[in-house]
Amino acid sequence: MEMCLKYMCHDPNYNYDDADEDESMECDDEEEDESDEEYSDDDDMSWKVRRSAAKCLEAIIATRHEMLNEFYRQVSPALISRFKEREENVKADIFHAFVALLRQTKPVISGNSQSTPAQGSYPLTTGVPPPHLKPRLFLLSVSRDPNSMEIAEDGPGFQLQRQVPDIVKALHKQMKEKSVKTRQGCFNLLTQLILVLPGALSEHISAVIPGIQYSLSEKQSTSNMKIDTLAFIQHLLVNNQPASVFHPHAPVLVPTIISAVSDPFYKISSEALVVLESLVMVIRPLEDKANESPQSFKPYVTQIYECCFVRLKASDIDQEVKERAISCMGRILAHLGDHLQTELASCLPILLDRLKNEITRLTTVKALTRVANSNLKIDLVSILPEAMPILASFLRKNQRTLKLSTLVLLDTLVRNYNQPAQLQNLTPVVSELSNLISEADLHIAQLTLVLLTSIARTDTPMLGVVANTSLPEALRLTYSPLLQGAALVALKSFFQALVLAKSVPDLNSKRLLDLLVGPVLEANGANIHKQGRASMAKCVAAVVETQSPAEAMVVVQQFSSQLTAANSLPHQKTFALLALAEIGRNIDLSKTGNMKEIVLESFNNMSEEVKSAASYALGNISLGNLKEYLPFVLHEIETQSKRQYLLLHSLKEIISAQSVNTNSVKVLGPYIPAIWEQLFKHCQCQEEGTRNVVAECLGKLCLIDPEKLLPELQTALNSPSPLMRTTVVTAMKFTISDQPQSIDALLKDTIGEFLKTLEDPDLSVRRVALVAFNSAAHNKPSLIRDLLPTTLPHLYNETQKRKELIREVEMGPFKHEVDDGLDLRKAAFECMYTLLDTCVDRLDIFEFLSHVQDGLKDHYDIKMLTYLMVMRAAQLCPVAVLTRLDKLVEPLKATVTTKVKANAVKQEYEKQDELKRSALRAVATLAHVPGADKHPQMNDFLNQIRNTPDLASLFESVQKDSHAGLGGALGANGAGASGFGHSRHGTDPHAMDFS
Repeated sequence: MEMCLKYMCHDPNYNYDDADEDESMECDDEEEDESDEEYSDDDDMSWKVRRSAAKCLEAIIATRHEMLNEFYRQVSPALISRFKEREENVKADIFHAFVALLRQTKPVISGNSQSTPAQGSYPLTTGVPPPHLKPRLFLLSVSRDPNSMEIAEDGPGFQLQRQVPDIVKALHKQMKEKSVKTRQGCFNLLTQLILVLPGALSEHISAVIPGIQYSLSEKQSTSNMKIDTLAFIQHLLVNNQPASVFHPHAPVLVPTIISAVSDPFYKISSEALVVLESLVMVIRPLEDKANESPQSFKPYVTQIYECCFVRLKASDIDQEVKERAISCMGRILAHLGDHLQTELASCLPILLDRLKNEITRLTTVKALTRVANSNLKIDLVSILPEAMPILASFLRKNQRTLKLSTLVLLDTLVRNYNQPAQLQNLTPVVSELSNLISEADLHIAQLTLVLLTSIARTDTPMLGVVANTSLPEALRLTYSPLLQGAALVALKSFFQALVLAKSVPDLNSKRLLDLLVGPVLEANGANIHKQGRASMAKCVAAVVETQSPAEAMVVVQQFSSQLTAANSLPHQKTFALLALAEIGRNIDLSKTGNMKEIVLESFNNMSEEVKSAASYALGNISLGNLKEYLPFVLHEIETQSKRQYLLLHSLKEIISAQSVNTNSVKVLGPYIPAIWEQLFKHCQCQEEGTRNVVAECLGKLCLIDPEKLLPELQTALNSPSPLMRTTVVTAMKFTISDQPQSIDALLKDTIGEFLKTLEDPDLSVRRVALVAFNSAAHNKPSLIRDLLPTTLPHLYNETQKRKELIREVEMGPFKHEVDDGLDLRKAAFECMYTLLDTCVDRLDIFEFLSHVQDGLKDHYDIKMLTYLMVMRAAQLCPVAVLTRLDKLVEPLKATVTTKVKANAVKQEYEKQDELKRSALRAVATLAHVPGADKHPQMNDFLNQIRNTPDLASLFESVQKDSHAGLGGALGANGAGASGFGHSRHGTDPHAMDFS
């Protein structure tokens, strides 16, 4: 590195004027008549030395994640100082080296930026794929840990932040160079900077505006140069910059972008429309309408509208421009529509016309949703009568995206345009909705139910039609074993809205409850799946919430009598208990006769399902009156040894509900010591199921009072009992949730003690420690990032196969090998996979890959996991993977070419086929690593696949499944792989489906 930094400055024949560096940042509009190139000597070959040094530095940066801090101390300032390099090609390589440094930094602080640029808005020459081609990579590269979004002092992000002024100062002059290549390099570098550090240029907008203006208005600028510039503006606008920083520059930006929209080349016009859309959001952000200044946007309203309108009404333009004009106009009307009242009469009919067109209808639906959702209350009444039948027809189409977008638009219209005269147009829509309520597509069913709920809340006379058509389908959906989450919430809201509406007098709460409960009370109700019964119980509770207390008590009595009736079937008792549980969460049932005794009696039932429902019911009913029920539950746990497992589950329900309650310390505080003491009595139970329940209770109890309870949990780590240590470490796992908690700061200080159990002599303790480690790495990597130097050696140690853990078991005439260390190794490799996603910057990737290589030769389950790790590593660390390609290809080749024995059973054939498929997916990804096409072993392997008919067809199907072309990997000499990441329309491995 020292050698490279020295030779990167090796230019003995040229004297750089240091005075240039001290010039002010003011824009100098006069072009320089003389170019530095005039001073270069034709015989001077020193540029080759400098270029080689820059390339070598880029290779060091790309492969050594662990030296990131050192790079920012030594390499980054040197690279910035060399942005003034006189040779164009050398300058480009210096830019590439700095971009490599930024890309290495991104995983560390990528949690800062949750926003994605608009589709198609990325530099042509940078290899940055558009967000619609890399959803999986983006989701996985963004940290799941909100705490990791903070930039640690003296960390890479902090050092980069300090160097931003120097970067901008060094690039300020370069952005007005005549060389297109230099300017593209500048915009590429700045784009990467704001992707890594959103908001970094907030204080330096004035320094980059002249360069933007020059590249878009200069006559010699190429199309690619203009597109790159527009892409940079787009990134600048969308990546969390405060909107106010752009307002002073609107007089320059707006005319420049409007001019680009009118460009005759469709690609430039298309990109400019995307930028214009973002610019509209910036010059008038609706979120801050109270503090807005009309002067910041009013002068530009007419210009912006007219330039977009020209593109909108044109019918003989490129499809991409047409769609982006529609989207842009939707944004303009949503943000500036109150100042365009007279223009609506000419604009809305065109949007209606685009809605009728099969090619543009989806884009128009999304644009109209934006307009209808605007808090400016744009008047769309003129087009609603004609638009509603068209939208209704979209609900019959096979295009799923169109259905989803149409349902969102219709719901927005019902909520915001709910006058009786407007709602008359809904008749064709309502008749189509019943067909969409199905378990076959729960997302569409959810949006349909949300729309029906909005209709019900308007209390329109059309609710009679809804009750006759959509209600039967909604009732049928409640029985579905697939119903859960948002769809279930939407269904409950629909039932509540329907009961509260007055337009359907014969559909009151009692009638709806009869319709809900009826199927379960029938003899064939046992055929309803248990998950379906749980969903039905939740819907029953939602309807009961709408009733008066007296009516609710009648329902409770009916379910209680169902439990005591001698002729009740097990499935009916299960449903009654589930219904009482859901009702009891919000209503105090302590005054309802002998509720405790009725529920406890169900603990003795012969059916395990009834017992489990009784346990769930007791816990949830307790939430309605903790003072009455919690001491009772604790007393039962103490005295009823045969029911302890079920009673502990009831306690778990209480604690789980309270751990997410903001007032939980006040409510549960007086009982915490008694609960804690009772739980610790069962920490060493021989039954693993009981220990797991206890661990969950302890972990969630720590969330309620962490300052007091976490140290007590930590002290228990010193117990001589392995069972106690297992329970305690498992409990710590339950304190780590994906949401920020008050316990996080305490956990960060103490988690190291818990993870020391990775060295525990007991196998089970080490396994649960790995599971806890994985949970922390997945949900809150900031907790364990600083501990990795000490914990990784122990993690890697658990990936090794140990002979002492393999034993032979005789099964009749056969001997069977049992590997007691397999679960431990699987847990270790799962942890490695998570770390690759969340802490890649803290890993020595070469050591990491060494252990991945071992996993490629291990058990079936571990092989499947390591194939995924190879694919992820190839995306995140392609240079490092390239250096180990021979070691990775060898085991992959062995798997792909292995043949199953002739006498093998069907399961072995299926297992081997799945292994081959997964291995070939990994091969396909490795083939796209830059430079893999020059690797002899990789090429030999690809040729072998191509020349083996069975493998070739399997590889082709894998490639199709992965949305990547076969020709890219199997083409002549693998040429298709060499251009990866450098072509706007080229194959992008991030588009492959690795799920």
